[in-house]
Amino acid sequence: MTHNPIRPWRNIDRRKSRRIMVGNVPVGGDAPITVQTMTNTITSDVKATVEQVLRAASAGADIVRVSTPDEASTKALRAIVRESPVPLVADIHFHYKRAIEAAEAGAACLRINPGNIGSASRVREVVKAAKDYGCSIRIGVNAGSLEKHLLDKYGEPCPDAMVESGLDHIKLLQDNDFHEFKISCKASDVFLAAAAYQQLADATDAPIHLGITEAGGLMTGTVKSAVGLGNLLWAGIGDTIRVSLSADPVEEVKVGYEILKSLGLRTRGVQIISCPSCARQGFDVIKTVEALEKRLEHIKTPMSLSIIGCVVNGPGEALMTDIGFTGGGAGSGMVYLAGKQDHKLSNEKMIDHIVELVEARAAEIEAAKEAAE
Repeated sequence: MTHNPIRPWRNIDRRKSRRIMVGNVPVGGDAPITVQTMTNTITSDVKATVEQVLRAASAGADIVRVSTPDEASTKALRAIVRESPVPLVADIHFHYKRAIEAAEAGAACLRINPGNIGSASRVREVVKAAKDYGCSIRIGVNAGSLEKHLLDKYGEPCPDAMVESGLDHIKLLQDNDFHEFKISCKASDVFLAAAAYQQLADATDAPIHLGITEAGGLMTGTVKSAVGLGNLLWAGIGDTIRVSLSADPVEEVKVGYEILKSLGLRTRGVQIISCPSCARQGFDVIKTVEALEKRLEHIKTPMSLSIIGCVVNGPGEALMTDIGFTGGGAGSGMVYLAGKQDHKLSNEKMIDHIVELVEARAAEIEAAKEAAE
């Protein structure tokens, strides 16, 4: 538990969905909302792909998706699965044999559009492989790759077309007595994606995978994803998320957690509350926060830290955080522990001392958890 309590007016009433398993990770139901990312290496390069999976997992990724566009990729997948500490999703587009090979190679989930992989008999073969090897399936609807008959019917990608596509794909799986699936309906347009997801949430009890696809670079994609995913999550929609950025997959994981943390839906690591700084600041807030973010990346234990440049808002913010530092005068400031003034600290020693305090508090929390278990 962190010092900051969850208040009733912060609660989000999550949509009721049924639970499935992606490997050993539950998705849907009352399970925590999972954070996903996707590798951007050439999958047949086992070493590079494994390294990226390990970095993503270390950053907190619960599930990692790997593209398997060809036979070389599905052959490499077996070795990648052996080295991965988290379940892997094999990303399949059109070739049903790649899905079967990925299931055989140990993928925990297959990302497919059932309607895109051919005849009903091919769908049955993929479903059989998923059943035989314990795979779940993600139905991946995308505004940029809707079926021609739906585009002809609706004239353009729209929420109705996306949801109809998704429900058609669901029926293909259910007709084969397969129910271990989740579904997404992504678009690069925030309004289109949000409207489609809202309709989809009302139309099925399947777990929903959220994403604003092709969102852009690190800054633009983060803002776009925060707006789109944040609104849906606030409405209680979403069981697993992936932030799509033209950036390192580790950044996707970080942004995903920050979105969930801002809504009180997941807690992981140190949440730093800091001011933008101004002429009143008693120390360089921006450089201090940059340094602390890097120095505290290794902390996985949830806790809150306030770094405020002056006494205007500093004491008030410190009341709400586990650890706080408020700038004062004469080259020093005040350290707060559990919302109470504890001791003065010179600005020169601030970063090292705060890191020590956070590490000690994290150790206390983890020790208490172990004792309770």
